[in-house]
Amino acid sequence: MTRTRQAHPDDVAPSTLDKAADENFPVAPFFLPRAWRDDLMAVYGFARLVDDIGDGDLAPGGGDARHLGVDPARTDDRLAVLDAFEADLHRVFDTAGDGPRHPLLRGLRPTVRRCGLTPEPFLGLIEANRQDQKVRRYGTYEELLAYCELSANPVGRLVLQITGTASPERIRRSDAVCTALQIVEHLQDVTEDLGRDRIYLPAEDMARFHVDETGLAAPSGSASVRSLVAYEAERARELLKEGTPLVGSVHGRLKLLLAGFVGGGRAALTAIAAAGFDVLPGPPKPTRPGLLREVGVVLREARREG
Repeated sequence: MTRTRQAHPDDVAPSTLDKAADENFPVAPFFLPRAWRDDLMAVYGFARLVDDIGDGDLAPGGGDARHLGVDPARTDDRLAVLDAFEADLHRVFDTAGDGPRHPLLRGLRPTVRRCGLTPEPFLGLIEANRQDQKVRRYGTYEELLAYCELSANPVGRLVLQITGTASPERIRRSDAVCTALQIVEHLQDVTEDLGRDRIYLPAEDMARFHVDETGLAAPSGSASVRSLVAYEAERARELLKEGTPLVGSVHGRLKLLLAGFVGGGRAALTAIAAAGFDVLPGPPKPTRPGLLREVGVVLREARREG
């Protein structure tokens, strides 16, 4: 099997995959079967790299662009790089030809074949990053949910497909969890996103709480900003609550993995609340004890529901 971390030294895969350690939840923890870990890291590598393209955070040197057949001088043309990345993704699913050019996509190909994955979730993640280049503000919560359908929900669906546990009900619960995690990330990253000229707080909610963009650019949040963040955090908490029964619907080590996702979201929300909902000085991050505590709570709830 081709493993992503065995790429040539000129490849950029390791630096991309190393970002897994910065996530709110474990991406591919040690207790999972090796095949699952490899498959999950292959999917994570794809999702992380497409986000890096969309955010302009590619490794210096133009290696990613060269792999994709893009002139390194055009690395800043994010839409062009995303288009090339999508073309290379199609090579993953093409049974003819020499296969994909980028090492992360070469590492993804065995997972796609072994798990019978389809292009749609991957294309959704690419489209979300295209949208990031064109849409900088969201007017309503419904518009934000539609964005999360592209940017977050495909990841959960891929996890279910990799583990052979996908069903309509589980997908519905997974979508709720993934959307919640995306909203939590947006709340943690308000200042960073504003620096990229992006605001993921719905404009209608900003107006409701009398918050403008100047208030989001302040060193710390006013009472109005903190009230807005608390409101959106509660929405995320309700989505996590809606999705939590997903944990009780599976068994074994997968149950622990999904509890880690839900617990990670809860722990991040606890960290945001502990900061008084003031996210502007920097992203409030959950502590490891806090994460473990929330995972334990999720597992106990899953047992009660079971």
